[in-house]
Amino acid sequence: MGGTHRRLAGAAAALAILPLALAGCGLGGSDEETAKPDQAPAEEASAKSRERVQAYLDAMIAKDPDAGRSQLCATMHDAFDAAATGPNGDFADHFEVPQAEITDIRSGPRGQEVNVSISVTAGSRKATRPLVFTVTRDGADWCIAGEAPATAASSPTAKPAA
Repeated sequence: MGGTHRRLAGAAAALAILPLALAGCGLGGSDEETAKPDQAPAEEASAKSRERVQAYLDAMIAKDPDAGRSQLCATMHDAFDAAATGPNGDFADHFEVPQAEITDIRSGPRGQEVNVSISVTAGSRKATRPLVFTVTRDGADWCIAGEAPATAASSPTAKPAA
């Protein structure tokens, strides 16, 4: 009977220490750990939007439609496939994109709105065009859900994003 009592006491002691050991591994659920996923949703949205749009701009400069397509939401793939390399598409053979930069990121009604300035050359002609990309969360990932010419309402009024 004494051996059984010692085993039960040892098991009870181990169970009493378990929450402290788990807390050291991050499994115990400290207040700091539970707050971390919601730590800064606005900063995450801005960073993910910047990453997606920058990758798309880099793909345009490199003339890599597959890399550009991979930044888009699935709902945009068919339209992209039909127009991307066409006469007015972002990846048209006769266009060169010597410069593209993100000028502003802000929250919009359908997601993050990422304003960009793109310089395009076609032969000897050169133009700089403002565009706005809409980036949204699709499940656990972020993707570009829209691209449109920038309007006065979508043009940045704040300082450019760093």
